[in-house]
Amino acid sequence: MPSISINGQSFDFEPGETILQISLRNEVEIPHYCYHPGLSIAANCRICLAEIWAPNPRNDHKLEPWPKLVPTCQQTASDGMVVHTDSPKSVANQKQVMELLLINHPVDCPVCDQAGECHLQDYSYQYGRGESRFREDKNKQPKKSVGPNVLLYSDRCIMCTRCVRFTREVTGTGELMVDGRGSTGQINIFPGMALDNELASNVIDICPVGALLDKDFLFKQRVWFLTKTASIDGITSSGDNIWVEHNEGVVHRIKPRENPEVNKWWITDEVRYGWKFVHDEGRLRMPAVRGLDAFDHNRAGDAWRDSIATANQTLEVAAGQGRLGVLVSPMLSCEDAYLLAQWVRSIDPGVVFGVGPVPIDGEDRVYSGFIVRAEKAPNARGVRRVLAGLCGGDEGAILDADAFRSQSSAGQFAATVITGNYPSEWVTAEWAEAIASKPFVLIDTLPSRLTEAAAVLLPSATWMEKAGSFQNAADQLQAFERAITPIDYCKSESQMAIDLLANREGRASVKFDPEQTRAEISTLFGLSGFRNEIIRPEAKVSIESDMVVVDL
Repeated sequence: MPSISINGQSFDFEPGETILQISLRNEVEIPHYCYHPGLSIAANCRICLAEIWAPNPRNDHKLEPWPKLVPTCQQTASDGMVVHTDSPKSVANQKQVMELLLINHPVDCPVCDQAGECHLQDYSYQYGRGESRFREDKNKQPKKSVGPNVLLYSDRCIMCTRCVRFTREVTGTGELMVDGRGSTGQINIFPGMALDNELASNVIDICPVGALLDKDFLFKQRVWFLTKTASIDGITSSGDNIWVEHNEGVVHRIKPRENPEVNKWWITDEVRYGWKFVHDEGRLRMPAVRGLDAFDHNRAGDAWRDSIATANQTLEVAAGQGRLGVLVSPMLSCEDAYLLAQWVRSIDPGVVFGVGPVPIDGEDRVYSGFIVRAEKAPNARGVRRVLAGLCGGDEGAILDADAFRSQSSAGQFAATVITGNYPSEWVTAEWAEAIASKPFVLIDTLPSRLTEAAAVLLPSATWMEKAGSFQNAADQLQAFERAITPIDYCKSESQMAIDLLANREGRASVKFDPEQTRAEISTLFGLSGFRNEIIRPEAKVSIESDMVVVDL
C-alpha cells in the first residue's frame, strides 16, 4: 500500500485520497476552512497550503521540493510524498492568510454565538500573528435575515463558500450566491428568494465562523455550558443521528451527528426544530385516577403508588370479563414496547397487540443521497418486530391502528392500555369514541381527548428523557442515550412497566436497564441477533479547556 509522510509521521493511504483527507483520518491537524467532506473542493481559503517534496521520476526518483506551496485539500497523495505544514514557508503562509481574513473582521467574539466553537478564533490563536498591522478603517458589511431560521452577519464571513456549495450541490435549490468581488464581496440570496428549503439550517453547522447563525439559538446559551448527548431523531422514521445539547435539564439546540450510513452530515429543519414539545407548558406531569381529586405535588410518591395499583386493578377486573388490548405507539422505543407487553401479558396471556397510528406526510424526498422520510414515527418497525417476537414470530397477530380501532369500537376489548408520546395531537374524535367506550389506562405526554376519560393517567417521558433504541425506515437498529431527566413526575414507559409488574408481584421495583432489557428481547422468537445488531453511539472524549481560571 502506498504511504505518505506528513510532518514526520508516515501514513498509508488509498489511491485518490487527498493529503488533507489522510491527515483528518489520522487526526493530524492541518488548518482548513473551505474544505468539507460532503461538498466539492474549492481550495479558496488557502490556509491549508503546505510545502511538498516528492520523488522525481525524471531524476532517479530522488526526493525534490515542489516549486510552490500546494493546497492539501485539493492535492491527491502519491507514494513517497513528504508533506510539511510546519515548515517556515507553510507557517508564514498560515500567518498571512489569518492576517488577511482578520483585516475586516469585527472584534466581537464576546457577543458572537460561535465563540467557543469557532475555527477562526482557534486558528487565530494557533496560527495567527500576535497583533494586527492593519491601521485603516474596516469595511462594514450588513447583518441580514436570509431565511426563516438563518441570520447572516456578513462582516464575519470569510468567503469560504461552503454555504453556497451546499445549496447548489446538496439541496439543489441554489438560494445563495457570492455577490461582489474583493474585500466588498459577500454572501447573499438571489432577489426574490429566501433560504427556506427543508435542509436550509445545515448551513449554520457547516459555517466555520460566526457568519451564519441560528435565530432560534441566538444569544440563548454559551456553548461551553452545554452538554452533548448522542441521540436519534425521535419524530421521523429517518433515524438521523443527532446531538442533543442541553444545560441544567433544558434542551437548547439539536445538531447533526455524523454517520455516513444514515444521515451523512445533515438533518432536516423538521428534526432540528421539531423537539419543542419536550418543554411544552401543557405537558402531562402528574399521574391521576379518574374520580379522585388532583394529586398533591407534595405526595407524588403516593400518587404514583395509587395510580399503579389502580391501573393493575382496572385491568385485572377487566381480564375476568374479556380480552385486553394494548395499543403501542410507534413513537416508543423497542424496550418500552417489550416491557409494556410483558406487563399486560402477566394479566392476560391472550392480550391483543396493536401498533398506534403512523403519521405520513407526502412522499420520501432525496437530496444528494440524503433521504427525507415522509413517515413521521421513529420506531414503527421496531415496535412491530418486538411484539411479533412475543407472539412467536406471527406478525399477522399484530393489528395495525385501523384494525385495533375497529375492534375497540366493536367492543372486542374489556379494557385497553393506550400509549401516545406523539409530538402533537393524535387522538381524533373517532379514536376517542372507540377507546372511551370501555375502561382504559392512558400513557401519554400531551393532553388529548382521552386525558379526562382515562381510568388511570400515567404521564410519560419523551425520547430525550430516556434511553432506548429505534429501528428506522432502512431497518437500522440504533441505540440512543438519555439527555435530560424526565420533567416533574413523568417516567419512561419502560420504568412504568417495571413498576407495574413489581406491584402485581408484590416486590420492590428495580431501575430500568437498557442493556439487560435488550438481552431479554434477544431471547424472543426471531430476535436472537437483537442485542448484537444494535448500533451504539461512539463514546466521545470530553475536551477540557486549557484556559486558566482564577478565583477572584
